[in-house]
Amino acid sequence: MSQRELVVLGTASQVPTKQRNHNGYLLRWDAEGVLFDPGEGTQRQMTYAGVSATDITRIAITHFHGDHSLGLAGVVQRINLDQVPHAVDVCFPGSGVEYYERLVNATSYYRRAEIRPRPIGPPGPVAFPGAPFEVSAVPLSHPVDTFGYRLTEPPGRRILPDRLRSFGLSGPVITRLQQAGQIEISGRTVTLDEVSEPRPGQSFAFVMDTRLCDGVHELAADTDMLVIEATFLDADAHLADEYGHLTAGQAARVAADAGTRTLVLTHFSQRYRDLSAHLAEAREHFTGTIHIATDLARIPLPPRR
Repeated sequence: MSQRELVVLGTASQVPTKQRNHNGYLLRWDAEGVLFDPGEGTQRQMTYAGVSATDITRIAITHFHGDHSLGLAGVVQRINLDQVPHAVDVCFPGSGVEYYERLVNATSYYRRAEIRPRPIGPPGPVAFPGAPFEVSAVPLSHPVDTFGYRLTEPPGRRILPDRLRSFGLSGPVITRLQQAGQIEISGRTVTLDEVSEPRPGQSFAFVMDTRLCDGVHELAADTDMLVIEATFLDADAHLADEYGHLTAGQAARVAADAGTRTLVLTHFSQRYRDLSAHLAEAREHFTGTIHIATDLARIPLPPRR
């Protein structure tokens, strides 16, 4: 069966704590595994979470601050050590290419896998060849160049069993109908539209390290799952703005305005050991499903609309 879920590898901002590792998130999307912002310790967290290097097909880095990228060196070397048989694309802000090169060449190791850099120049679509979703990078507001990512599945068709039965269709002929769009049967033409209905594609957005800006709202719009930083509480909103971050309340208001279905709050400052206030603050603004991310949690994408 297909599997779409977020595997949380770390939830700390800037400084890891006893309860929270540095950032790291693996999005399982059927056969794809997109690793977002591998911070220090990601390789070990992968072991705890049951994630292998072979599970990773893409890597997406929002910006080159250490808590979002220092784990790249270890992950890339592990991909090579395990001789991952498929190419792995690495997406990152193009202005940070020197940091990317330093990380993937941090020490000597045997190059046994294909790592393909995909630096982002102007905002817009990201070239991830063969991906079953469209990826767009949107600039955010942080002291260094930072991008958020949005994954959007193209719309498809949902087959309706009762309509198949009405035409007497079953078995391999259904596959041919899906591929060709129509088939001839018993002297008449049956089209795919006659036995199916439109199925919206799923969408996912990843928003880290940013003040409120147009890019946050663009990424979040009508998402099935929004993973978004909530470094501070509203009481510390002045610190959030000073350092280029969001509060739990701000993130929840964004999700509510965007029509998000599942909200995942993460990237918590070490000043907050207890995160119950983050949940309470978010609940004031967002009535949908909220997850306060914890290390090693698995959060499924909501069912299709």
